[in-house]
Amino acid sequence: MALSIGEFSKATGCAIETIRYYEREGIISKPSRTLGGHRLYSKANLQQMRFVLKARQMGFSLVEVKELLNLSQDSEQPCQEVLVMADRNLDAIQKKIDQLASFKEELKGLTSTCKNCCAGKSSASECNIIEAMHSLAYSA
Repeated sequence: MALSIGEFSKATGCAIETIRYYEREGIISKPSRTLGGHRLYSKANLQQMRFVLKARQMGFSLVEVKELLNLSQDSEQPCQEVLVMADRNLDAIQKKIDQLASFKEELKGLTSTCKNCCAGKSSASECNIIEAMHSLAYSA
């Protein structure tokens, strides 16, 4: 199996520029090349990229992803280091969830106020939601 960069992009759902960036940064292995210099991605490249993308979805930074990939290649390294990274990331995800829940409640309150008071005004500049967001931005 050998995929061109376009085929690799379609197979992974990852933009071509992102693929090139990951290669330059050593996050994914460089693929083999044709005599003409075109990239040829293997099944191993595909598995590696899918790992990277899944780790990114789980909130791991690129530095952490690179470290996880390095750890996965080291049979001498104990799993404890991966667990520490995962626990740290889990804490960060929980903080984001809590923050999003707070934003949700704040926005629900603003939309409720708007529906009861100013919905249908002729100008968005008079909207209570925009006014509240401006006042919150200045008080932060």
